[in-house]
Amino acid sequence: MARPKGSLNGTTASAKGAIDECFKMLGGVNALHAWAQTNTTEFYTKIWPKILPLTVAGDKENPLHNKITVEFVSANPNK
Repeated sequence: MARPKGSLNGTTASAKGAIDECFKMLGGVNALHAWAQTNTTEFYTKIWPKILPLTVAGDKENPLHNKITVEFVSANPNK
């Protein structure tokens, strides 16, 4: 019997579960937040794009036009 469309196969589900468990063992969201505060560029260029939609589409009569701008601003204006 085929699995439902969009569902994960066993290997993918196991890998995602292991990654999630490791994330929790490393401190979870709080640890990621602490890391991101000192690695802002890496967060926005390597981590953030992984969760953005891969495809954004309109229709032929109304195509979408997207512009994404990322601005890095020092949290300490004296630097």
